[in-house]
Amino acid sequence: MAKRNPVFLTIGLPVVLAGAMLATPAAAKKKIVVAGPPIEMSDAFRADVQAAETAIKARDASTANLRIASLNPTTDMEAYAAAGLRFEVAVLRRDIQAQRIALTDMFKTSSVPKADAPRLRFIAGYLSYMVANYTDAVAQLDYAKTLGYSGIDATMLRADIAMRKNKSKEARTYVQEALAQQKASGQPIPAAWYDRAISMAYQTNDWDEVSSLYRERLEVYPSTPEWRSALTNYLAGQESDPQVQLDLYRLQAANGAMASERDYQTYAQLAEKTGNFAEAKAIIEAGRSAGKLTTSQATTAQLLKAVTPKATKDIAAMPALAKKAAAASDGKAALNAADGYFSLGQYPQAVEQYRLALSKGGVDQGHANARLGIALARSGDLAGGKTTLAQVTSGNWSNVAGFWSVWVDLQHRKSAQQGTAQTAS
Repeated sequence: MAKRNPVFLTIGLPVVLAGAMLATPAAAKKKIVVAGPPIEMSDAFRADVQAAETAIKARDASTANLRIASLNPTTDMEAYAAAGLRFEVAVLRRDIQAQRIALTDMFKTSSVPKADAPRLRFIAGYLSYMVANYTDAVAQLDYAKTLGYSGIDATMLRADIAMRKNKSKEARTYVQEALAQQKASGQPIPAAWYDRAISMAYQTNDWDEVSSLYRERLEVYPSTPEWRSALTNYLAGQESDPQVQLDLYRLQAANGAMASERDYQTYAQLAEKTGNFAEAKAIIEAGRSAGKLTTSQATTAQLLKAVTPKATKDIAAMPALAKKAAAASDGKAALNAADGYFSLGQYPQAVEQYRLALSKGGVDQGHANARLGIALARSGDLAGGKTTLAQVTSGNWSNVAGFWSVWVDLQHRKSAQQGTAQTAS
């Protein structure tokens, strides 16, 4: 049977046998009242339990099994203790089926401490999940919930069971609930939980959800490799406007996350495809400087040869484009000029033209506002960039704005840290 190991679960498997159970025969009485059911155990049975526990602590499963086999429980507590020992040996042997059977035997007694019953029922659900008995797993989780167990691990386990039963919508509901629970607890969400949620959204082709989850993940785990993983995975899963894709490659570059020949090549090809010839030339040259592209690499060598003369013409044409934009009756020429300045990294000029385009109208508001926000942020106006990006609320451009908003947040964070460091020094 294939091993099941949900990444979101980290559980201990405690079997609570009251300390009095292992007391020495001289100190123990036949009936000891503790916080729970009375412990009724003969001295001989208690001695055998101690011997079995000693073998378990020594990780000697064979001897422990022999000791347990000799047990002859005659009371409810003795039956509970024997089942608990079988459980411990099963844990030692990593025998999931035997652990589940031993728990069932424990549940047949009335000696399971009330305080431990909710957690043990959850563990029973987890073990049933591990042996692919999903019906029983859900039943045990329901039972645990009625007893008051509402841990995040149980919620995530339900999500995984739903996925294995091809109920992706139900699974995502559980994952979202678990993420909300974790946030409410004030604890950071493990990266693996985000990965599980992203995988579920990916399977249902919900790219807005994929984008949203990746952005949340990047706020917590913003390393350069994480940026590359988030952007390349998002781009690989869906088809969108080349202009949208281009801005995400620009973001990847802004984070220093261009890590391969493919990254540079695809970025350069997108820039050429969208008419940004100088940018295509610049990215090829950057790839070569970084050692990711070589002069013998045929595709980019040919592309560089093709875009170089066009890049020179485009740069020279920018003043005329700006003049045309000023005289135009709508904002289309200004948007074109803005995109040109943006591509050249001339962000203050781009800001001016995007604002002109928006004021004259007749342009894609998402496109113009997303790039205006980016241009403001790249010019150093992080607050203005954040405010403008927040205005992009629908379509693929909203995902561009969302990813760049995370970048802006991180720049704010870096600035604050640098300010603190300078003050301290």
